[in-house]
Amino acid sequence: MLLSNAPCSWGIFYPDHPRVSAGRYLDEVAAAGYRGTELGPYGFLPTDPAALQDALAGRGLELVGTVHVHTFSDPLSGSQLLADAEKIGKLLHALGARTLTLMDEGNVYPPHAVGRLTDAEWRAMTAMLQGAQALLREKFDITLAFHPHVATAVEFEEQIDRLLQDTGIELCFDTGHHAFWNQDPLAYMGKVWDRIGSMHLKNIDATVRERMLAGDLTVREAFEAGAMCPLPDGVVDIAAVVRMLKERHFAGPVVVEQDYFEVMSESPAQLAKRNAEFLKPLI
Repeated sequence: MLLSNAPCSWGIFYPDHPRVSAGRYLDEVAAAGYRGTELGPYGFLPTDPAALQDALAGRGLELVGTVHVHTFSDPLSGSQLLADAEKIGKLLHALGARTLTLMDEGNVYPPHAVGRLTDAEWRAMTAMLQGAQALLREKFDITLAFHPHVATAVEFEEQIDRLLQDTGIELCFDTGHHAFWNQDPLAYMGKVWDRIGSMHLKNIDATVRERMLAGDLTVREAFEAGAMCPLPDGVVDIAAVVRMLKERHFAGPVVVEQDYFEVMSESPAQLAKRNAEFLKPLI
């Protein structure tokens, strides 16, 4: 199992004005003990294949895939998704990565939205996913996965069930986002095991989640209060998750995603190292 991390663990969610440079990120993720990385937002790491390969190889890293955020609530955005999938897929293919993960853009929805998408918008989303899936498979031999995420159109188990039923897409399963609403990650992993193509390891702070579920914090306030805590500190049994992955010979990417907010007392590099040290005896 290749231990991997991602630029989002350094607070890098967009390519413009990143918190750290691409070189510093790669230096720190390698120094923390990881041997794989996601691409992060397109344009943060080099987009020239040769330059990216040199930057990774010089630090003993390999590219394992990426997550791309798309506004699926816009039913007319299919052509943009295909254009993005093609440019990202081309780069992943050149570096030997075989997974591209998509997730819905949550910032466009009003707070406390229920349902989020109409049936027509849902059908538009699944059509976009199937179109991107076909393009990636046929042109680049890349597998498409979908990342359920808090505050998007796909965050609860019934929504994930519906997505899996309506498409042939694989799942990028995130333990933290699944547990955010007090859902059981291990039980759901067992239920949909054959559809999981990649894994994100993340944990949830019990106290912050309790306050959020009680209505004392909004979703955004919960994130800013450190809801997504370091792997050793949360309610998800990460050791049991890793044990399941090993016992069932999981072959897809396994990526630590440590959402970083200013409230955290440790730096991204310190958090990455602590998470790696927690995971290494388990792998």
